[in-house]
Amino acid sequence: MRLRLSALLLCLLLCLSACGGSEPPPALAELSQYSAPEEPAATPEPEKEPEPPEPPAPTVATLAVCGDAMSHMPITNDAWDAAQERYDYARIMAGAGPYVEAADYAVVNLETTLSGGPPYSGYPAFNSPDDMARGIRELGFDLCLTANNHSLDRGFSGLSRTLDVLDQQGLAHVGTSRTQEERENNIVLADVGGISVAFLGYTYGTNGIPVPKKHPYAINVFNTDYLTNLSKPDWERLAGDLEAARALKPDLVAVMIHWGLEYKTKQNRYQEELADFLFQNGADILLGGHSHVPQPMELRTLPDGRQGFVCYSLGNFISSQNKPLTDTTAVLTLILTRDNETGETQVSGYRYDPMYMLHRNAGTTPRFQLLDINAALASGEAGDALEKRLTQALENCHAIFGPEEGQERSPMAPETGGNGSQPETGG
Repeated sequence: MRLRLSALLLCLLLCLSACGGSEPPPALAELSQYSAPEEPAATPEPEKEPEPPEPPAPTVATLAVCGDAMSHMPITNDAWDAAQERYDYARIMAGAGPYVEAADYAVVNLETTLSGGPPYSGYPAFNSPDDMARGIRELGFDLCLTANNHSLDRGFSGLSRTLDVLDQQGLAHVGTSRTQEERENNIVLADVGGISVAFLGYTYGTNGIPVPKKHPYAINVFNTDYLTNLSKPDWERLAGDLEAARALKPDLVAVMIHWGLEYKTKQNRYQEELADFLFQNGADILLGGHSHVPQPMELRTLPDGRQGFVCYSLGNFISSQNKPLTDTTAVLTLILTRDNETGETQVSGYRYDPMYMLHRNAGTTPRFQLLDINAALASGEAGDALEKRLTQALENCHAIFGPEEGQERSPMAPETGGNGSQPETGG
């Protein structure tokens, strides 16, 4: 029994001696130095190239243009509103209102003076009520051409006062000046719906009235022989003015010009030569007047690649003239587009809305009313006689101006008179 106990004690000592050693077995030593292999790094995804930015949208604006605003005495008398004790021209012009108001900017030729009165007068020496300017502004116009053959009907004082009245109404004006400084800066740089347009204004002459020697800056006359033959343009002055307009860095340059022959439904060679020169020297838009009847319009590609637009005449805007076609006109709307990537701006299109000046019988109140031809025909309320006149006026517009949308050109209307440059009298 004692022997068996001794053997157990010996075995126990041997085990304890083996467990107390400090060196691990070789296999365990190798395992203690082992580290797990690193996992391979994830392959980075290639960076996506940024998408190119969307090209900026073009800027599109509209410019409304109307013809010769005249106030012969029948018009002046009809404009009188006894209830309000003032002259209401906006009522007479109302048919054009929606198109003028809808445009970003609107221009008209003011073919009269606002020299103060009463008394007032019509042809041959115009002087109209100040309320005419108010009516023009109320209808939605922004700019008046004041250079025409009637600008000096009441002398320099009448010319100067006309500009004072327009200033009071907040209407811009171009073509006449009260001072030399005003003449040197006689360019209207207008914001037309985000597109800048520089406007210049001229007339062929002054009905034989000399420009005052004390005020040689009073009116922009483009003929050097404006008192005689009316056939020698001042090319140097025109080119210099266009250069000054371009120096203002506008998107477009527009020239409002009083030219051509009265009562002729087609431009003459002299107008065409002037148009070519003005385009060549930087004009983009030519807006003519003086004929008192419609003349053609066209959108053309110029030799330098620009898009040019010319309207030789819209005829009368308002008047009481009763010669053929003096009652037929239109509101012209030009579509101006600037490519905001290239900066290029052009007249990208146009349309016109035909108008007819209704003359009622003397003694009728109201007597004169500018009608929207298409709207009046569509209403079915014109009556047979007026419907016939409106239909004929619409056909005349199409024959002379071309399609209303201005996409295609029809042959120009045949000439109704000679090709000389000497204007006739009457307006």
